[in-house]
Amino acid sequence: MNVNVKNRAAKITRKTNETQIELELNIDGTGKYSIDMPIGFLKHMLELFAKHGLFDLQIKCSGDIEIDFHHTVEDLGIVLGAAFKQALSDMRGIKRYGFFILPMDEAIAEVSLDICNRSILVYNVNLPGEKIANFDVELFREFFEKFALNAGITLHINLRNANNAHHGIEAIFKCFAKALDIATQYDSRIQGLNTTKGLL
Repeated sequence: MNVNVKNRAAKITRKTNETQIELELNIDGTGKYSIDMPIGFLKHMLELFAKHGLFDLQIKCSGDIEIDFHHTVEDLGIVLGAAFKQALSDMRGIKRYGFFILPMDEAIAEVSLDICNRSILVYNVNLPGEKIANFDVELFREFFEKFALNAGITLHINLRNANNAHHGIEAIFKCFAKALDIATQYDSRIQGLNTTKGLL
């Protein structure tokens, strides 16, 4: 995986025998996106993520979806998480913590996160059914787990009242974007790292 970083932006290329991914991220963007990938529902969720987080995001992705979607979803989580890790660099001056509650019709998503170099996912999500179109909803846990691992964040995702799987997942992605936007923002009152330990 090759990584180039400039300011709060990252460009990553990851090529394996299972997937090929080129990703560009600008944390300080305006929500512009261009996503070319073969999994329609995940493409839609990543577009929502960029728009509502105000992240500029470009992705070109191909994978062995003739087998299943697992490798592609997993590797996208790896690459997107790594891009945030690299773009944030030393994490000086950022708020570090982010929390948001977001409704999507009957569903309510709650996301709390800490950019702290401790990779933890707590995922309390129950969805009706096992698929959205031809997408296995269990793969979203894999995506967020790999994102948290490679971004170095503690991530809690809770979903309530989701009677519709599409509503539930859409609420999660929008809420995740808003919480991450808050956590990555600069605060002029913060000198250095936002910790008493001196190191994250």
